[in-house]
Amino acid sequence: MPHQALPMACHAAAIAAVLLAVATAPALHAGLTTTDDPAALRGPAGLEDLPELAELTVRRLLLADAVAAAEYGTPTTSTAADLTTEHELFDAVTEHSVEIGLPAPTGVWFFRAQLEAANLVRRGLHARWQAEPALRPQPRPGLAGDLRSRLDLLTPRLLHLLKDTEPVRGVPRRCAPALADARRAAETRARLDRLHREALALALAPVCAAD
Repeated sequence: MPHQALPMACHAAAIAAVLLAVATAPALHAGLTTTDDPAALRGPAGLEDLPELAELTVRRLLLADAVAAAEYGTPTTSTAADLTTEHELFDAVTEHSVEIGLPAPTGVWFFRAQLEAANLVRRGLHARWQAEPALRPQPRPGLAGDLRSRLDLLTPRLLHLLKDTEPVRGVPRRCAPALADARRAAETRARLDRLHREALALALAPVCAAD
């Protein structure tokens, strides 16, 4: 009968549409990429810790100004005393690195870069003050006591951040651009001059390099 044929035809078409949807669903799911995964979009673990690592590195670097001021105009420190201070720092870094599960060479490498950056600042400031006496710091701060304590207080947190950023540091193609952004943001906030920007780049150089 004509009136019954139309509903049956519609019913058959509906069933066919459902079957087609079921058949194509796996193919649509298979078309999803890792970029559709929220976890993948967030990037490697530790990515969000790079800005704080850059900020604390700037804070430590700026303390080098006070060290340079304390040492300016005083007799040159002996090489033996310098080496003793470095050994004490590296021993502390090694001990704490082991405690938190960070490879000790990674911690020592990073802090060796901090010393090199601080020396770059010291030489640059001493040359600047020698050329322009009006810029010399007055009065000079003391090197012992509070200044040393402030430097020492930053060490554990910097090592923890190195540990926290291990996953992203293992992916240089993600680490390098993210660290560059964090470095530029920290430079801007601290209003670093050219000398300190160069020193900061030196201080952060080991972060995304392969261990």
